[in-house]
Amino acid sequence: MVVTLRDVARRAGVSPATASRALSAPDLVAPERREQVQRAARELGYRPNRAARELITGRTGNLCLVVPDLENPFFAAVAKGVQARARTLGHAVFVADAEEDPRMESELVEHLGGQVDGAILCSPRMADADLDRLAAEVPLVLVNREHGALPSVVIDNADGVRQAVTHLHALGHRRIAFAGGPTDSWSDSRRRLGLRDVSHALSDVAVVNLGHFAPVFAGGVAAADLVAASGATAVLAHNDLVALGILNRLQARGLHVPDDVSVVGYDDIPAATLVSPALTTVTVPLARLGRESVDLLVASGLRTGRQTPAERAIAEAVAAATRRAGDTLPGAGAPSTAGARPGPASTTATNSRTGIASATGTAALDGTASDTGADTASVRLRVELVVRSSTSTAPRLPTTESDR
Repeated sequence: MVVTLRDVARRAGVSPATASRALSAPDLVAPERREQVQRAARELGYRPNRAARELITGRTGNLCLVVPDLENPFFAAVAKGVQARARTLGHAVFVADAEEDPRMESELVEHLGGQVDGAILCSPRMADADLDRLAAEVPLVLVNREHGALPSVVIDNADGVRQAVTHLHALGHRRIAFAGGPTDSWSDSRRRLGLRDVSHALSDVAVVNLGHFAPVFAGGVAAADLVAASGATAVLAHNDLVALGILNRLQARGLHVPDDVSVVGYDDIPAATLVSPALTTVTVPLARLGRESVDLLVASGLRTGRQTPAERAIAEAVAAATRRAGDTLPGAGAPSTAGARPGPASTTATNSRTGIASATGTAALDGTASDTGADTASVRLRVELVVRSSTSTAPRLPTTESDR
């Protein structure tokens, strides 16, 4: 027998309207009466009709997450963080794989937009104009990309590169190759900026740009031949999958890692410790990226409907963090803290739609600021280099095949 709202109201001794408010907007009901209704619902095993609730509240209770490639452990870990956080807030999550196709990203959001209260786009490759168009249709949060006034959760890409190159420089490497990611990857562009800055700071380092590669194992295999021909004694890869492909191909060609070439990845996926030698890499708080994106989506405002108490608490916490960041933002270019462990997020301003107080720029966790030119709500998480056995002191002799 299906338990109805009237059954709950009868058991609790209240009207159906009061029972409805106690379950859908509990902050509008006196605590004692609210507890009576909720206890009755638990005892009867009542499950709300989501379709009916959508008609009343204007909310679906669903979010969507669009990722470029679910086979990539980076995105799988972010998805787990999104789902875990959304579950605690009573939301279900639709996860969609765009198969590294920017057009499919846009199509997926358009298709799911009417069925969800908000969307999280992880490392989206679509054009800025498409992001603007979609943001007008459904609340959006970006992960691993920044654009205009859209809320975003990013990592400190440039600092991760700085840590990696500084580590290799300390080991004596002076010719370092970079195997980049896709041409339309926002994180790749930011890492290249970081690489440019650190190479200028370390004037005796020559950076060899190997080009752009698919962010998968096969992309690393393709890059490895260029590494071998470049004369570089170390290589920094766009991500761990590319680094693992480089490591595998170099070893197949008879080059020894790290004796001949040191290899550094980015992301610290589980497979980084399952290979020999274990991969030196920049660790990223992947699950935290997912959790923070849900909080930021809630704080920035879901589709029409009353916020739950939990959602309101999150919005207030983000607003408080925004005010603190606005009070303490130093000027752009302030020194960063090297090697700091991933820690609590700082949040900057949001656009006018959210109603959260704003401050121009993006507050990084280490206290630096970057001028975005627009009021944005952005959370930037620290990264940290993890040194394992795939990096070592630079060989004394060049390692190109012609010199071997």
